[in-house]
Amino acid sequence: MDKNVLIGMYRIMVRIRTFEERIVKDFTEGRIPGFLHVYIGEEAVAAGVCANLKDSDYITSTHRGHGHLIAKGGKTKYMMAELYGKKTGYNKGKGGSMHIADPELGILGANGIVGAGIPIAGGAALSAKLRKSGQVTVCFLGDGATNTCRFHEGVNFASVNKLPIVYVVENNRYAETTPISSMTNVIDVSEKAKAYGIPGMTVDGQDPFAVYESSGEALARARKGEGPTLLECQTFRFAGHYVGDQQTYRTKEEIEECWKNDPIGHFRNKLVEMGVMTEKDCEEIQNELGREIDDAVKYAEESPYPEGEETLSGVFA
Repeated sequence: MDKNVLIGMYRIMVRIRTFEERIVKDFTEGRIPGFLHVYIGEEAVAAGVCANLKDSDYITSTHRGHGHLIAKGGKTKYMMAELYGKKTGYNKGKGGSMHIADPELGILGANGIVGAGIPIAGGAALSAKLRKSGQVTVCFLGDGATNTCRFHEGVNFASVNKLPIVYVVENNRYAETTPISSMTNVIDVSEKAKAYGIPGMTVDGQDPFAVYESSGEALARARKGEGPTLLECQTFRFAGHYVGDQQTYRTKEEIEECWKNDPIGHFRNKLVEMGVMTEKDCEEIQNELGREIDDAVKYAEESPYPEGEETLSGVFA
C-alpha cells in the first residue's frame, strides 16, 4: 500500500477518535443538546472504506455516523457547529448529530432510522447507473439493520439491477442493547448475501489493511458494472449505544476486552514497525488534530443560533 494512503488512513482514524472524545466531554458537561452515538472503536472501517472512494462517490450513513462523515471529507468545524445547534452547521443547526449531510461531498446524510440509508443508497446508485457517471455508493449499516424489511427489499433490488453499491455492515455485536446472538442464527452476516446472489465477505473490522483491501475489491467490482457486494466488518463498539448509556447489558470484562482490540493503537504500532511513521510523527499528528478539534469547538461556540423565523426554512418533511 502507498505510504501516503496509510498515513492518510491513520490521520482519519485519529481525527475521528479525537472528535468523538471531545463531544463526549462537551455533551457530559451540558454544552451539546440532543443525543449522541459515538463511533469510538470502529474507526478502521470508515477510514479503510473511504480511502478507496472518489470525491464524487456517495455514502449513506447511520445514527452513529460521525466517523463516516469525517472519513468522506466532512469538515469538523461544520459538524461541531451542527452538534451545537448553530446556524453555521452543515444543516444550519436543525439536524443535529443524526442528520448531518453534505451532497457536495457525496454525503447523503446520517439517519436516525435503522436501515433507512439502504433505499437512499439504492436510489443514488440507480441514478449513477442511469447517468453512466461511474460513481459508486457505499451504504454503511449496522448488524441490526440486516434484519429489517429495508435490507431485504433494498439489497434484492440492487442485486436484480446490478447497481454499483457496496453494503458495509458494521457488526459491532449489538443492536442498541440486544446482542447479535439474540437477533439472528446466522453467525457471519455476510452469509445473507447468498439469498440475493451477490458476493459476501467477512473481514476484521479492526484491521485497516483488511478493510481497505476488501472494500477496494468490492468497489472495483461495482465500478465494472458487476453489481453490489455485502461486506461485513466485525468490529467493537467501545462505548454505550448512546452517550450516557450505563451498559448494564455488558460485563466489565467484555468492555475491557474490546479495548484490547483498539484499531488505532494497533495500526500506529504497525506503521511505526513498518517504518512508515515514527513515534514523533504520530505524536505530531495527534497534537495537530487536537488543535483542529479545539478550533472546531471555538467556531461552534462563537457561531450564532438560528433565528426563530428560520424554523421552517429548508425543512422539507
